[in-house]
Amino acid sequence: MKKDVILTLAIVLGLTAVVLLARWMDNHRSDVQTQFNEEPLYLNGATAKHVSLAFNGLAADWYWMRSLQYVGRKIVNFEDMHEGNFYLSNLSSLDMRLLPSLLRVSTTLDPQFMAPYEYGALILPELNQDEAIALLDYGIAANPSSWRLYQHLGYVYWQRHDYQKASEVYATGAKSPDAPAWMTAMSARMKAEGGSRDAAREMYRHLSEASSDEAVKEMVTKQIMRLDSLDERDAIRKLLSDYATREGRCASSWRELTAALRAAKLHVDAATGAPLDPADTPYRLVKNGCDVDLDENTKVPRR
Repeated sequence: MKKDVILTLAIVLGLTAVVLLARWMDNHRSDVQTQFNEEPLYLNGATAKHVSLAFNGLAADWYWMRSLQYVGRKIVNFEDMHEGNFYLSNLSSLDMRLLPSLLRVSTTLDPQFMAPYEYGALILPELNQDEAIALLDYGIAANPSSWRLYQHLGYVYWQRHDYQKASEVYATGAKSPDAPAWMTAMSARMKAEGGSRDAAREMYRHLSEASSDEAVKEMVTKQIMRLDSLDERDAIRKLLSDYATREGRCASSWRELTAALRAAKLHVDAATGAPLDPADTPYRLVKNGCDVDLDENTKVPRR
């Protein structure tokens, strides 16, 4: 009975400390909205750790939720201004300079808290690759046996087109006790064909398998659609070039290439004869029928 009372008291004190910390921070800003503006954080990680006393885990959760709220508000504002859907490939168009600080504070408070590392690995490279690398280096130093952190760091270097470094990171992570066998295979693949689309597909597939976050899985789905579309556009350009060579002019409509498109095993719209992208949106003929491009309304990301 006495132990239950002590445990309950500890939980109550912890929650109280987090609430008081939140109120204290809010009181040092002009209003709640300012909290999400681009001013530096009032507390850095070390100070927040000192203020939160023995309740670092709860404070880390609080900062983690603030990180998600910060990004969420930015996305909502973007959609309101542009009257359209937001995709992770649009991140570079958002001004989220405060996000690295929020994630750093959360991981400083609780270095074993994995969610901010994973989130930072996927979000920060679009904003600041150096910040993403620094966050994951800190995570690896605090959790040297976590192969997933090496996976995420390798992904960041791959996005940076530093395939040699990505290979080294995967090789190091493959030595972790619980690392899957494909970590060694990815190390070799980064050296051999790091810039290939097949390597990218494998990278995204492993990211999806290693994450339970639906936003991550959606991002992977979109990126694989983009890679498939790049392959399809290469094939269509070859057909357009062959047609122009044969006929002495570029195609005036997709109908002139329907048979060739089907022979190339491309998905073709029955009504118009236009090839369909992975989102089932017709591709556009551009440059007077000499080239192909995505339709502006497609859900396939351009990058």
